[in-house]
Amino acid sequence: MFVPFESLESNSKIWIYQSNRKFDKNERELIREKTEVFLTDWTAHGRSLLAGSEIFYDQFLIIAVNENVNEASGCSIDKSVGFIRELEHTLNVTLLERSKIAIRIDTQIRLFNFSDIKKVISEGLISEDTEVFNNAIISKGELETDWLQPAGESWLKRYF
Repeated sequence: MFVPFESLESNSKIWIYQSNRKFDKNERELIREKTEVFLTDWTAHGRSLLAGSEIFYDQFLIIAVNENVNEASGCSIDKSVGFIRELEHTLNVTLLERSKIAIRIDTQIRLFNFSDIKKVISEGLISEDTEVFNNAIISKGELETDWLQPAGESWLKRYF
């Protein structure tokens, strides 16, 4: 069952899908429409999942499910990944790649390969104060507290 993202509890489980580029206005509308349709019918073992979604920074699609109502199962998670793959194909974007880290520099979000991070830091593109997106968070509440972190307080601190 689809519900507004903001109505979900802070302990709701989330999945963050980072795009390789920003979505334009038409793409955001399409994503919202298709995601609402998918989440309306999303189930685990025949039971409706209470779920919502939101697009952040025009580049991240986040899906959340209140597992206090019903837990997402392996099969339901597989269905959501299939849905995300369909979005990737429709929009010609990458949402499932996990080899890039998103950094906010001023108002821009830049993506860097994990393998290039030491080099990027040594070149001065990223400082200890640069904001890094921690896409490993797992709850809606962590979006506000732990999603954006200064690089010097994140897992990158070992490189400074």
